[in-house]
Amino acid sequence: MVTLVSLSSFTFSQQALAQLPEDFVYAKEVIPNLRSDLRYYSSNNFIGKPIDGYIKPKCILTKKAAEALKKVQDELGRLGFGLLIYDAYRPQKAVDQFVKWAEDPTDTIMKSKFYPNIDKKDLFTKEYIAKKSGHTRGSTVDLTIVSLTTGHILDMGSSYDLFDDKSATDYPNITRNQRAVRLLLKRRMEKHGFKSHPKEWWHYTLAKEPYPKKYFEFEVE
Repeated sequence: MVTLVSLSSFTFSQQALAQLPEDFVYAKEVIPNLRSDLRYYSSNNFIGKPIDGYIKPKCILTKKAAEALKKVQDELGRLGFGLLIYDAYRPQKAVDQFVKWAEDPTDTIMKSKFYPNIDKKDLFTKEYIAKKSGHTRGSTVDLTIVSLTTGHILDMGSSYDLFDDKSATDYPNITRNQRAVRLLLKRRMEKHGFKSHPKEWWHYTLAKEPYPKKYFEFEVE
C-alpha cells in the first residue's frame, strides 16, 4: 500500500537549514565536494519554469542513499572525476505538477529541447512521466560525471531529461566513448547498491531503499 507522508507541520528557520525528516540529510553534508545543477529549481527543465516545492537549490537524500553515493564519489575521485547531481529528493507536489503539465497538450514550449521526437501524449505510456516517482521516496538521484579539475561534464550521448530512445542506459547507437562513460557511471553506481533506470542513463535508485512505499511531501529548502 502506498503511503503519503505529510510533513507540512514542520517549521523552518530563515537563518538555518530546514529541519529535515528523520533519516534525511543534505547530500553535501555527507559529500562536501559534490557538485550540483538542480534543474527543477531553475527554468532549465522540460516545463520551462521553476517547479513547485523547490524553494532552495538543495540536494536532499536519505542518509543511507547519501552514504552510498559518497562511496561512488570517492571511487571516481581517484580517477579525477566526480558526480554532478541534477535532482535528488523530489516533493510529491512537483510530481503532481509534472502530471498536470503532461496532460495539457497545448503547453509544448520546451518540446524542441526535451522531447523533439515524441508526442507529448505518449509521455505516460513511454514511462517518462508517472504519477509516482522514486525521487519522492528520497533514495533516487539523477546525476552525471564531471572532471574534478575542469568541471567539464562528460559526454553521455544525450542530454539530461531528454525524453528519447537515445537516453536509454544501454542505447547502442552512440560513440564508443559515450558508451564507456555511461558504463563507468553504471558500474560504480551498481557496485555501491544502486540500480539503473533502463530508459534514463542518469537515473539511479538505491536498491535497498529505507522507504520503499512512502512518498514524502516536504519541500526542498
